[in-house]
Amino acid sequence: MTSRLKEWRNDQRSVTLESLDPKDQSLQRMTKQVMRVPAPSPPLVTPGGIALSGSEKAEALADNLETQFQSVTDLSVPAVIDMVDVALRSYFMTPASEPKLINPDEVQEAIRGLKVSKAPGPNGIPNRALKHPPQRAVSLLVNIFNTILLTHHFPTAWKHAQVISILKLGTDPALPSSFWPISLLDTIGKLFEKILLARILHKVSEHRLMRDEQFGFRPRHSTSLQLACLVERITRKRG
Repeated sequence: MTSRLKEWRNDQRSVTLESLDPKDQSLQRMTKQVMRVPAPSPPLVTPGGIALSGSEKAEALADNLETQFQSVTDLSVPAVIDMVDVALRSYFMTPASEPKLINPDEVQEAIRGLKVSKAPGPNGIPNRALKHPPQRAVSLLVNIFNTILLTHHFPTAWKHAQVISILKLGTDPALPSSFWPISLLDTIGKLFEKILLARILHKVSEHRLMRDEQFGFRPRHSTSLQLACLVERITRKRG
């Protein structure tokens, strides 16, 4: 897979270079992009001193994230915890039914919905490389995904993320707390989750399990539409 990915990237570079033309400014834009020098990352101020090297900065950012994200140990709502425990015990005691296996059409539909602008995860496979897979690759993905469904085992490698830091707007770049952590997951694992999500949303819609007032993370349910519904409801109450 790695060697094929390198070949694909080399082919993409060759196609891009061959398409450069001074008449449409593409050559000038590529020249600027190649000649651009990235801005150096400033040192980070930490309680233990100044972090200068890349490894020291990574350690400082990791320490800052560890202080921000702590596990919840205070069970403030025991009734809710008990309800969840009962539901989980009931689920695990229920015999598992045979899962509906994934077919090539589902995989190809999910691939068509991938955004090529998304950054790849630790395996380095970009969505652009998955956009036009050969039939053999689709068949392999179907076999992998169905094996996961049948064995109830999600690959550990797909749980690992490459974390990058994005500077928050208007903050001091010398402080570790000024950076947003962005986790990049493997594209193939996200493709599998995309297929599962489509199935879940279909069942939720089919059985009307979601309240009509739920607008977040739903297609064709924008914030402006929710505001319009709220204004209409207020107007009816007053009228």
